[in-house]
Amino acid sequence: MALNYIWIAFFLIAFAVCIGVSIFSGDLSIWSSVMNATFTSASTAFELSLGLTGVLSLWLGLMKIGERAGVINFFGRLVSPLFSRLFPGVPKNHPAMGSIFMNFSANMLGLDNAATPLGLKAMQELQELNREKDTATDAMIMFLVLNASGLCLIPISIIMYRAQAGAANPTDVFLPILTATFIATFVGIIALCIKQRIRLTDPVLIAWLGGLALLVGAMVWFFSSLPQEAVQVYSGFMANCLLFSVIVGFLIAAMRKKINVYEAFIDGAKDGFQTAVKIIPYLVAILVAIGVFRASGAMDILTQAMQWLVGLTGLDTEWVGALPTALMKPLSGSGSRGMMVDLMSTYGPDSFVARCSAAIQGSTDTMFYVLAVYFGSVGIKRTRYAVPYALLADLTGSAAGILAAYIFFT
Repeated sequence: MALNYIWIAFFLIAFAVCIGVSIFSGDLSIWSSVMNATFTSASTAFELSLGLTGVLSLWLGLMKIGERAGVINFFGRLVSPLFSRLFPGVPKNHPAMGSIFMNFSANMLGLDNAATPLGLKAMQELQELNREKDTATDAMIMFLVLNASGLCLIPISIIMYRAQAGAANPTDVFLPILTATFIATFVGIIALCIKQRIRLTDPVLIAWLGGLALLVGAMVWFFSSLPQEAVQVYSGFMANCLLFSVIVGFLIAAMRKKINVYEAFIDGAKDGFQTAVKIIPYLVAILVAIGVFRASGAMDILTQAMQWLVGLTGLDTEWVGALPTALMKPLSGSGSRGMMVDLMSTYGPDSFVARCSAAIQGSTDTMFYVLAVYFGSVGIKRTRYAVPYALLADLTGSAAGILAAYIFFT
């Protein structure tokens, strides 16, 4: 329901801005820009879905191999002590546990192309347990917020963008991003545990969350001790090596059980194609609304208003230059990346604004895209409290990214 109101608000605000611009500046071309944005965004949504088709077919095919080989169930049993607390409505040995773990792992490694199909597979399995097929369950909302908070241990793509922009040290944003994304995920989990009445004092939950904090701390220590030029090499190697090892592990396990690997892959790949087609309407809806909001100039007005308000407080306003990335991030992944790249081009890749923008970009995932794609893939229309809690994680991540930038770069 919240997503419905936000979707309508995008159009109404854009319409009001268009009327205001027409009256006060006499610029009638804004109406043409807004209408062009609707067609362009709809086309972009289809192209995104088309691009996802191949990736979805590949990874859902591999997941089907892992499922028939028993590897997914093995991963599910491995993390069942933690996930049985976070997802109390999901049976311990249900395949969804393994799929959630695989998705979470891909996100942590910064492997977006792998994380999305794995997440869609997890949503389909969670939907099997859902009694009200059009309404999100508590488990789905927990899973969506974990994805929206986007815990990422190795931000490969951001490091690559900085390297392409000519940054003297492309990896210097690694520690700020790691700090911000961990805080966003931690806050999201705690808030949802309180909402869903999950006992935070559970020893298993404390042990796992504490262990995750130690892992993040160890990552910070390890990469901070490396020569700067080695950080990108090691981070990329770790992520891709682990991912390829999982693929090979699936194949070996299937061969040991004498499973027809090719047939299993084809069966899973068919599901990937059907899923890609199913999410097209949801992507069109959210991307057209975002495109209209941007084309009308509403995003620029919001940014300028924030700059004015921060200036009134007397606080340092240097970070406000990175605000467009924070405002665009929950709306559009490509849009926020474009903002980040534009800031690097405008201010220089080693400027505080560019580094702050990178920390914000890496702190969380694209919230509305995640909600539209994941809920849309299983036909969920009533999202309940998913939007406000995902927004909480997003705002926390952005604030933590700004704070981390001040700590590490000033």
